[in-house]
Amino acid sequence: MEDWFDVAGKLDALVTKAAQEAKLDLEQFAADVRPADPRFGDFQANGALPYAKRNRENPRGIAESILAVLTSNEQVASRFELSIAGPGFINFKMKPEFTLEWLKAFSSENSLNQSASHLMEGKTIVVDYGSPNTAKQMHVGHIRSLVIGEAICRLLEFCGAKVIRDNHLGDWGTAYGKLFYAYKRFLDEEALAKDPLGELERLYRVGNEIAEKDEEALQECRDELVNLQNGEAKNVELWKLVNEYSIKGLKEVYELLDVEFDHYLGESFYRDKVDQVYEELLETRIAEESQGALVVFHPEHKRYKKQPFIIRKSDGASNYASTDLATMLYRLEHFKADGIVIVTDDRQKDHFEQLELTTKKWFEKTGRETPKFDHVMFGKITDDQGKTIKSRSGDPIRLIDLLEESIQRSYAIVSEKNPDLPENELQAIAKTVGISSVKYADLTPNRTSDYVFSWEKLLSLDGNTAPYLLYAATRIQSIFRKLEPGILEKIELEANAFETSEEQALARKIIEFVGSIQTTIDTLRPHTLCSYLYELSGAFSSFYNANHVIVDQPDIRARRLLLCRQTLIILKMSLGLLGIQTLERM
Repeated sequence: MEDWFDVAGKLDALVTKAAQEAKLDLEQFAADVRPADPRFGDFQANGALPYAKRNRENPRGIAESILAVLTSNEQVASRFELSIAGPGFINFKMKPEFTLEWLKAFSSENSLNQSASHLMEGKTIVVDYGSPNTAKQMHVGHIRSLVIGEAICRLLEFCGAKVIRDNHLGDWGTAYGKLFYAYKRFLDEEALAKDPLGELERLYRVGNEIAEKDEEALQECRDELVNLQNGEAKNVELWKLVNEYSIKGLKEVYELLDVEFDHYLGESFYRDKVDQVYEELLETRIAEESQGALVVFHPEHKRYKKQPFIIRKSDGASNYASTDLATMLYRLEHFKADGIVIVTDDRQKDHFEQLELTTKKWFEKTGRETPKFDHVMFGKITDDQGKTIKSRSGDPIRLIDLLEESIQRSYAIVSEKNPDLPENELQAIAKTVGISSVKYADLTPNRTSDYVFSWEKLLSLDGNTAPYLLYAATRIQSIFRKLEPGILEKIELEANAFETSEEQALARKIIEFVGSIQTTIDTLRPHTLCSYLYELSGAFSSFYNANHVIVDQPDIRARRLLLCRQTLIILKMSLGLLGIQTLERM
């Protein structure tokens, strides 16, 4: 049964084989098996139509020739009802016995994980996400990189990849000169002890304001930066202290969001690695001097014919391009990366397109393998006017404040609905619901889209929200709490084939989990899995409303409990992959 884990993939292979036996040209034929409209079947092979069009043949005749081979294949005939619809679509409807067999074969999180782990087994993927600037507090805009990045990491691990989480901090550059200037003159030690990142951010603003108005002060800021770059002891110690405060503050937010990094390799880590980049790009003639700067042109791309990728500034200083190229090389040589995923907002699209183009040319010319590169872009979080959300003062909202407000709002809702729960349980539920609601609201939209932030929507028990899915999971667990001891242990032995339309629809939706995971991984778009979970919960609700679960007949009760158990396993496991913790009760 293991080779039927991916039903669509297995059918694709069998249809391709049938096409070969039917004497079709496989160089021109693609089975194109995908989920079907439930009115016609569970899966559909669409390959006959484009093949027939290409060869000026009758598509229905092509489909019939493939179907004739498939009906004689016991693997297919014993598991599916086959038919042809329209001009040549081949439909596959799973037999109830097969859906039951599948659910029994993949009846635990472990069995599902083991089968899915073959998808990316042996691959090492570096995921670069989070990546804030140090000496600053994280604001709401930082959450998308964290939440999307962490979900991608968990999904890749579920599919068998070795994932290396790297927080590429912005911990170097001109901002430090202004910060050090103000730190040495205007530090409030009490404020630093109470709120380190808040005080460091205040000091930077003070330094920046003074430097903008006073040329002498601006030169002193520049001198502070030069002293740091030259390794002057006092400034190096201050730089280390600022980064310690920064990472400590970041980790407080990461802990709330259940995010943990393997490495904090910021821009400073690569500052002594950029010379190799310059040398090799010059030797391979990929880079050239232009107006004193070292640049790379990509004439084959319309946008970048005249828009160079500046990898060393005219004053000889490095920049983001320099350190990002050094980072790509380090990840290949040190981490042995097969793939690199970088999660940032969509404003950096041009930079990363040019980074990918330059890296490919560089690695190819120097005989290195080029890792697969994915720039995972995301849009903005806006208010109902389409503007970036800010606090009443007009400043960006601190991420920690947003998370704490969500917990408080969740507490008010949970305590009103469950006034008799112990206080510690109310607090725990509120924290889970509050954090999960913010994270899930960030994951449900297609990541490349902007989305409107709404407290009412993200905390709602209706619609595709975290509270709705968490409640669906707790409702199933409440069913199990009503059972007599030992019943759950016997369901696989006692269950018979699914009969009602709601049973069959729910079983079909459970099996679709595999395709949902594959699509999510292929596109690195977590909203695909979110949409699937909402559909699964809807299918369960329809099943539960139409079919009594705890009935007297052991075989019927067993198959319905099996559906409940599998739904719960998929819900809990998938929410966990999205970084969302489930609850025993709400």
